[in-house]
Amino acid sequence: MKTLYLVRHTRVNMPSGICYGSTDVELADTFEQELAILKSELKDIIFDRIYSSPLKRCASLAKSLDDNIVIDNRIREFDFGQWERKTWIDIYDLDEGKRWFDDYKNVCTPQGESLQMVLERVKEFIASLPNDFNNILIVTHAGIVRAFMILLDGISIEKAFETPIDYGRVVRIEIN
Repeated sequence: MKTLYLVRHTRVNMPSGICYGSTDVELADTFEQELAILKSELKDIIFDRIYSSPLKRCASLAKSLDDNIVIDNRIREFDFGQWERKTWIDIYDLDEGKRWFDDYKNVCTPQGESLQMVLERVKEFIASLPNDFNNILIVTHAGIVRAFMILLDGISIEKAFETPIDYGRVVRIEIN
């Protein structure tokens, strides 16, 4: 059985309620404590390969787990374009925000992406994985973890987005 271990990055130094998808934000002061918990959870697993989003909140975490990581742009977080660093409340109040919330699968954010675009790049990433692995660690973002759940576990988009993905959480997906 092949297993993907998807890890959402640890907490970031960003106020709650702010859209920061592709913005490169700093990790929170709790990083060392969260890292220790994550290392304990993953300690007995031998990974054939470790991949990371290029955003520093993921790359810093991945490099703290192992020196030999592969950075892949296809597993970076959703690009919210002009909405980056705005509050979700302000975004929702916009007409284009309402359109996006009504159909985020197909509607692009202004100068950003739609969910369908994110799913396509994650699908390309999955297709590029080596065939001969037992365990792969992927350090990424909540939106990307949900994309894997949709693509590999067959979970509906709605259910995937209702599923909480906490900071530092490990989600296992087995592949036949």
